[in-house]
Amino acid sequence: MSADNFTRSRRLRRTSNIRKMVSETKVTAEDLIYPIFVTQGKGIKKEIPNMPGQFHYSVDQLGEAIEEVVSLGIPAVMVFGIPKTKDFNGSGADDADGIVQQGVREIKKKFPDLTVITDVCMCQYTTDGHCGLVVDGEVVNDPSLERLGSIAFSHAEAGADMVAPSDMMDGRVLRIRRELDQADYQNVAIMSYSVKYASSFYAPFRGAVNSAPSFGDRKTYQMDPRNRLEAKRQAAIDLDEGADILMVKPALAYLDIIREVKGDAPLAAYHVSGEYAMFKLAAKNGLIDETEGMVEILTSIKRAGADLILTYFAKDMAKHLHY
Repeated sequence: MSADNFTRSRRLRRTSNIRKMVSETKVTAEDLIYPIFVTQGKGIKKEIPNMPGQFHYSVDQLGEAIEEVVSLGIPAVMVFGIPKTKDFNGSGADDADGIVQQGVREIKKKFPDLTVITDVCMCQYTTDGHCGLVVDGEVVNDPSLERLGSIAFSHAEAGADMVAPSDMMDGRVLRIRRELDQADYQNVAIMSYSVKYASSFYAPFRGAVNSAPSFGDRKTYQMDPRNRLEAKRQAAIDLDEGADILMVKPALAYLDIIREVKGDAPLAAYHVSGEYAMFKLAAKNGLIDETEGMVEILTSIKRAGADLILTYFAKDMAKHLHY
């Protein structure tokens, strides 16, 4: 390159239309999954503290909420349940008339084409708030697998298109795949929380579903945030056991992990409650433009390699894309 012939990269940044034409990464409504919280009772639509714009819905209020999701072109929801009662075994989790099962049936009845994904875990349903069974103060792995398989089966029976085990017990994908196949639910997919870190960013969610552990923490089963190579091993294990879609959680603080795990299988990333809440707080206080920041955050997750993004911004992002 001579002194008189430097490269003019700004030509392709000159107008909004040109920038759109040459953009390398595009987030679409079809990339988004909207998490939704279903609770016991009637006539309930109550905003969740520390998660502005997110609500607890009773089953009878789901229709209006889901109709907006569908109208915006968002193809899927992830259903989380808040039961009325808890017990040691988390028996409400696989109750045929449990809150998630009720929610799934209601959504599929009114919106049969919407993809319904369910969170498969025990923490909302157990008195100790852990993701597996507790014996003598320890979260035990193998006895928990039977419960997780039963929960996944009950969700499939209610009409879920996809189940998403979030517990991080070893072998749970294999157990769930066998449980579903033996019950003739071979077409129900598994979106595995394959790379789920023991993160501080889950706090608002735990408040929303009342699932904070009553003792200890989840570091014996969720991944150490200091580990990168372990993420690749975990993803490979879950694929080998029968997972159809992998997931990295959280997303924004682990963009390098999303890039590391990205391979041939579809990859989801969960932009979690703490990542969402701290951004909303910053925007509320005028520290950042909410719309521009939202687009930048979700684009970064997609750019890192995620095919799908679970985010509480799903509806806001879809509205931005539409209008």
